[in-house]
Amino acid sequence: MHADADIARRIWRAALVRRLPLWVLGALPWLSLRLLPGLLAWVAWCLWDGARLRQRVAHGWVSWLDADVPELEDSSALLIDADTPLAKLQRERLLARIAERLDARTVRAIVRRHVDMGLSWLAPWLAFAAIVWFFGQQEAASTAAAPAAAAPAAKAAVIPELVFTATPPAYTGLARSAGAPRYLELPEGSKITWCLKNPEAGPAILELSDGRTLNVGDKCAELSATESLFWRWRGARYTLKVTPDAPPQITVTQPTQMVQELKPDAKTAAMALTVRDDYAVRRATLHLTLARGSGENIKFTDSELPIPASNDPRVRNWAKQWTLAELGMEPGDEMYFFVRAVDNAARPHTVQSPTYTLRLPAPEQEEEEQTSAMPMLVKPQSLRSQRQIIIDTEQLVADMKSTRINAAEVRERSEAIAADQGQLRRRYGQFLGEESTLFGGEEEHDDDHGHAPANGQMDVLHEFGHAHDEAENATMYDEGTKKILRRALVAMWDAEKALRAITPKTALAPELKALEAIKELQQADRIYLHKAAFVPPPIKEELRMTGDVVGAASYRRAQGEAQDAIPLPLRELVTALSGEGPLPALWTRTAHDWVRERLLDDEQRLAAQRAIQDVADGCLRCRPALRAWLRAGIAQAPVILQATPRARTPFTQAWSKGESK
Repeated sequence: MHADADIARRIWRAALVRRLPLWVLGALPWLSLRLLPGLLAWVAWCLWDGARLRQRVAHGWVSWLDADVPELEDSSALLIDADTPLAKLQRERLLARIAERLDARTVRAIVRRHVDMGLSWLAPWLAFAAIVWFFGQQEAASTAAAPAAAAPAAKAAVIPELVFTATPPAYTGLARSAGAPRYLELPEGSKITWCLKNPEAGPAILELSDGRTLNVGDKCAELSATESLFWRWRGARYTLKVTPDAPPQITVTQPTQMVQELKPDAKTAAMALTVRDDYAVRRATLHLTLARGSGENIKFTDSELPIPASNDPRVRNWAKQWTLAELGMEPGDEMYFFVRAVDNAARPHTVQSPTYTLRLPAPEQEEEEQTSAMPMLVKPQSLRSQRQIIIDTEQLVADMKSTRINAAEVRERSEAIAADQGQLRRRYGQFLGEESTLFGGEEEHDDDHGHAPANGQMDVLHEFGHAHDEAENATMYDEGTKKILRRALVAMWDAEKALRAITPKTALAPELKALEAIKELQQADRIYLHKAAFVPPPIKEELRMTGDVVGAASYRRAQGEAQDAIPLPLRELVTALSGEGPLPALWTRTAHDWVRERLLDDEQRLAAQRAIQDVADGCLRCRPALRAWLRAGIAQAPVILQATPRARTPFTQAWSKGESK
């Protein structure tokens, strides 16, 4: 990963060794003369020469390798920048070649061709040392002037030191951190402070990624961290990663199903759950609701139970084996429960788990003979939906695959689902009159309304009449609706037969077909109501019969116009970024507002803000990157299809007819 830095380091070391004799020879005269100012001046020049040499090596070692090592095929630039997979593969090949070709001798030869020993600089310094030695009196003057020159130099060498302090919110329990500027991850709501360790160095300006600036001088600069950002100081960028407070997570491990059917002879019911939060769980409660009765005589009893805290404030584990007597459940009752948890954030998050059901079935009763008066006394039973029947069937199939359940339980659950499917089929069958019409062959004679005339006479009753003695014809639905309803009932019947045969996997296909038909009926009803719902605009009585049409609403619908989803300043900025010309006024504000509004991902937003900062610094090659980020914020551009107005006049009609001929 750091192979390019290693190669550059080797070349720099070889260049340093080549220039070292010059620096040593230049220091010898001043050491012999024992002149500290001259030695300091020579050391300063050596530092300048070393910095210049380092910059030269850093900018030229890639071209040196291309010029002196033909095996690299002028591809040394890939050692620095390889973003694409193909470039990374080529980079690996180059590294393999360099490992074989670039030894210490080759590196010295490359440096020898491009870096001279700099002996031309030695002659002036030797001449200057000879003059100093000749004029011995200059030694005292130089020694006296050295302290006076050192004072302003020391004053000018004062570099401001910045102290970065981050204080997390009190509810997190995290410690305060302080130190030099660095990458830092903080919780949301943390207080950030920048202070100068040596205010005498002068004020400093901090540039934030959202375009704001902070002045740090005698007073510290403060900021509340609400979103991830980066800040720049003395040319270096430092990222602040802000982590939002997460809501509590509730996991119910027992019961394992949303609806748990207890056995008729069950005496206990188990409940187990876990509540987790990133910092602390302030409160967690278990809410229980007992439902007893049937029909309209249902009674609900609510209760609330606090979940105790554990040694770890971030986790609460709770489990209990209830007896049915403690829950107050009797045969035929249902117990609904859910968990509610609240964390300790500054703005607390309240989370509620799904509702689980414990169902204790009632004992089966023998059917008694019903009289004609019995239906008046029987309360209507709730029917299950087709979607719930599909869910139960899929759960049964999954349990048959994943767990080992006996044949008796499979038969019991399959027959229970078949009974629910039969009830639902009979409920929809009443809209066709009688259930027996499903098997009377009505689909064969729906389109056969014609009858052969007897003795040459037309049977007017059968030709133009309509029979009302059939149960299905007595309904008020149109023929298209009846066909869809018949298709749903046939699919329900097929599903019920498969469930009765203890083949739930086969029943899934007709169940889905029945659900599709039911949804088609509902959608058709919506479309019909939508087409019929036309409300004309109200008539203004004060303008009626006056001849004044100002302010009157027109019955004609105006063509749709494209909404301005992309503001005009942003369009101008994107257009200007495609070239190298000047950018619009206040373009940074436009770009920052657009990025903050449209780019919700932290990494993308920070990358776009870096591009804005680079373009503001005058980087022309950074403009395409910023343009791409701005275009990425356009989620969906509106496309309006409008009809082209065309007048149909007698002339145009005659012209079109002449062309067709």
